[in-house]
Amino acid sequence: MNLLLRTEQLVAGWQQPATQPLDLTVAAGEIVGLTGPNGVGKSTLLAAFAGRAKVFSGRIEQADGLRIALQTQDVPPVVGLPLSGRELLALTGAGADGLPAWLADRLDSRLDKLSGGQRHYLTLWAILQAPADLVLLDEPTNNLDVAGVAHLTAHLRDRAAAGAGLLVVSHDTAFVEAVCDRVIALRGKDVG
Repeated sequence: MNLLLRTEQLVAGWQQPATQPLDLTVAAGEIVGLTGPNGVGKSTLLAAFAGRAKVFSGRIEQADGLRIALQTQDVPPVVGLPLSGRELLALTGAGADGLPAWLADRLDSRLDKLSGGQRHYLTLWAILQAPADLVLLDEPTNNLDVAGVAHLTAHLRDRAAAGAGLLVVSHDTAFVEAVCDRVIALRGKDVG
């Protein structure tokens, strides 16, 4: 097994710890889901793996030379930005092969002329297709219709089969069950 990421008793946060200690591994070709209620630190953990959030204790080990792609829930402002879908893909090194027809036909449109769902899927595709060994996805099914979720589900399997490891944060139980090899349910801090 080619491990890409391993954590031991990792506690991460921003100004203060936001997670419970976590032991986790993600191997090449594996899709791991992180679920749990709001506020347990799922997004914070992804930020820590990408070097954005603070590690308070424990450790993160990454494979040498690991390339990480992170999709966040933040929606980049595009109003008035003269950037086309094709240009967005080029910025991340992503290709258009495999895009669904309903989006491939709109690649030369400016991002601010696409619907919110189209823009979200195109941004997601740019991350998924970027040259990365480990892909971190934070609520990727937000703003997607049924066709978008179905296409994403199939493509994640293809990406894993090509050797990438994927770590998926989602509240969409059906999606997580359909796509993930393993699911880790995070719990909040014990009250007592």
